[in-house]
Amino acid sequence: MSLAVVRSRAPAPGRAPEVVVEVHLANGLPSFSIVGLPDLEVRESRERVRAALQNCGFDFPVRRITVNLAPADLPKETGRFDLPIALGILAASGQIPSESLEHREFAGELSLTGALRPMRGAFAMVCGAARHYASMRDAAARIPEIYVPLASAAEAALVPGIEVFGAADLPTLCAHLNGIPEARLRPMHAAPLPPVAAPCADLADVIGHPAARRALEVAAAGGHHLLMVGPPGAGKSMLAARLPGLLPPMNDDEALTSAAILSASSIGFTPEHWRRRPFRAPHHSSSSAALVGGRNPPQPGEITLAHLGVLFLDEFIASLLTVLVKILLAH
Repeated sequence: MSLAVVRSRAPAPGRAPEVVVEVHLANGLPSFSIVGLPDLEVRESRERVRAALQNCGFDFPVRRITVNLAPADLPKETGRFDLPIALGILAASGQIPSESLEHREFAGELSLTGALRPMRGAFAMVCGAARHYASMRDAAARIPEIYVPLASAAEAALVPGIEVFGAADLPTLCAHLNGIPEARLRPMHAAPLPPVAAPCADLADVIGHPAARRALEVAAAGGHHLLMVGPPGAGKSMLAARLPGLLPPMNDDEALTSAAILSASSIGFTPEHWRRRPFRAPHHSSSSAALVGGRNPPQPGEITLAHLGVLFLDEFIASLLTVLVKILLAH
């Protein structure tokens, strides 16, 4: 078969939309093209995939290779599509069975030696997939297995309801897909996480300020916004840092949402963040883009990182008021 289809997911906090990687081998002058709105990192995967396949002992087809990343209107970033592209080439050239790619999703960046590098947003990807399949009306729909780099599998396996497999390199994964019993991969089991969050700063550390303490308690109980006014050194920052400790504990859905946002950001998710209300205190000179998010590839801003927690703005510039008003009205 000269056509193979591999499924993957794009990085997006809370969503992780599905991306279908279609690989077609045709006769003609040898070439390797990727279409479907790829960014520079994805276009560079051509050289990584070619070198990885050759260095792992696979045959790189001397044919016209066309890779389509669908849907075409969705921007594709990062090197996570290296693995599905490589598997698509191997399946289209008959080096692995195409049937082994069904009901499975793959993501991972390849090194030139064929090793799978850790990927950012593995937790967010699996969490988005779990929510996608949980929202499907067809109860008989089969939830796919998800394959990620071994270094990212422990994080991804924290999401319940989906089997996550970790592979160290491309030959190991291909041996598993070819059905070799000795190379069979086992589902990853998540390390136990603490049932409660790590302790936050305690309001009991604050001496005095009875009115401010009462205001914090009322704001935490009702989910209200809070404006603190006072001279420098009066204790506003100290009081604000203790507000997350007054908020109610996170439930499972909130914990997964917060962890997915951290996983998709440059901060990354670690077990000590589990069930802990975020507290973000950006610098007073932060721009509106730093608060709202942006850049290329897109990154969550401080407002998104503070979701389900506390955003503390100290001496922020007046031009940010318009941004904050729009966000408050949207909620």
